[in-house]
Amino acid sequence: EYLKKTKLMQLATSVNNQPWVCNVWFATDEDLNIYWFSSTTRRHSGEVLKNKKVAAAMALPHTPKDPPRGLQLQGIAQMLSKQTDIDKAISVYKSRIFPVETIKELMQNKEKPHKFYRIKPTQFVLFDAVNFGDNWRQEYNL
Repeated sequence: EYLKKTKLMQLATSVNNQPWVCNVWFATDEDLNIYWFSSTTRRHSGEVLKNKKVAAAMALPHTPKDPPRGLQLQGIAQMLSKQTDIDKAISVYKSRIFPVETIKELMQNKEKPHKFYRIKPTQFVLFDAVNFGDNWRQEYNL
């Protein structure tokens, strides 16, 4: 539910003990892999190549009066290079974020070529006072 209802995640990377956070559009597959699509010139794209350990957060839309709901995760990220992996990323991303035409156009951009990246989560932390009541924080190791 959390991954289906949100489309924007805050991605945290770190190189040389210096953390960085950014916002990226994401999509997931049935195996809970999380895909995003970014220019290779962006700081987070370069940092993933240097340190594959990342963290991310997604919050369901709500107002200050609503109980917060969302998830946080940690995992291993990589830039996708195998065509089968890229095709999988396109298949889940195209129906949720950008149409195929936009994806192809961005991938072929000579100044800011875009690539797909994937996180394989190793841990999820759900926070949800609506569904979990007093036990609103649930942690899952994968």
